[in-house]
Amino acid sequence: MGSVCVLVAAWLLLVTMSGALDQERAFKAAVSCAPGDRDDDCLWTVAARIDRTEPLKRRKSSSYWLYVAKADGTSSRTRFKGSPQEPPIAHVGGTVEVTYWRGQIRYVDFESARRYTTADPRGDYKLFCAWGLAIGFQGLAYLWCWYWWARRSHVSVRASPWQLGVPLVGALCLTGIGAAATWPTDSPGAALRFVALCTPVVLAGCSVAALVLWRRQRGDDTIALTPSVPATEQCFLGMILGEIPYAGSGGYLVAGPGCLASTPDPTGAFFRREAPHSLTPLRVRPPYWTDPAHPDYDGRALVLECEDNGVPVFIVTHRKKMPWVLGALQPIPATNPPRP
Repeated sequence: MGSVCVLVAAWLLLVTMSGALDQERAFKAAVSCAPGDRDDDCLWTVAARIDRTEPLKRRKSSSYWLYVAKADGTSSRTRFKGSPQEPPIAHVGGTVEVTYWRGQIRYVDFESARRYTTADPRGDYKLFCAWGLAIGFQGLAYLWCWYWWARRSHVSVRASPWQLGVPLVGALCLTGIGAAATWPTDSPGAALRFVALCTPVVLAGCSVAALVLWRRQRGDDTIALTPSVPATEQCFLGMILGEIPYAGSGGYLVAGPGCLASTPDPTGAFFRREAPHSLTPLRVRPPYWTDPAHPDYDGRALVLECEDNGVPVFIVTHRKKMPWVLGALQPIPATNPPRP
């Protein structure tokens, strides 16, 4: 995916955008045609009469077709953005001058002002430049992810390491900057200079974030949580994983005083597999990429490492529900019998 994105970005920036820039330069350099000459590379202007307008509504923008009839009896049409009622107003029956270049109407001179059609080639490069920069930065982010997983994944076993998260956020910022840089600027060079000015700021922010996360995630990644014993049984999303008979792939856990079970039933009433008292919790930690496959609960999953007679067991649930799991695995204190 990263290689495809980089190749597409190179094609947009080096081929498609280059062609759009060449056409823009040729249009700006074009001069009026000599009398009797209708060469495609010169500007051919002819008087015409507005025959009718036809609105063309779209989801995000509106435009309309302008039909004109020339003195020789031929007719043609061109498209404008906006509405016929926007100045200069396209009055039916009014006289205008239409200017052709390379077989298309590029602008129309009304009585009061000149209006360019959607065939105006000026600025066409901006769309290709925006897409090229955006896709290019995304491709570089994908290539970094591929390199890290292939060469550097032994550095951290976390499923969401900062070595991937921080560069992806930085690439996302540069993607937005690259996509937006072309519109307020007047040339590809100015857009690239704007991106170059913003890049050190993004890199500085990513460096600070990487330093903070490195200091927080170094050493033991055990997460300290206070067990919470629910007053009544609670059913919530979660899974018990491992080579044990009470492991469940149904996706729900039932936690109560001295009771923990897996079930495929969202109500927690049927098909329950209760965990035995031999299940011993060891520690709570973030998910590892070496763990068995499990949902990440929108990036907020936690894993409870357990042991059942030497067999490793993993309990996965949302971080807000993990205290209930810890409370359910606590032994119920024995109550003294009443004295006679």
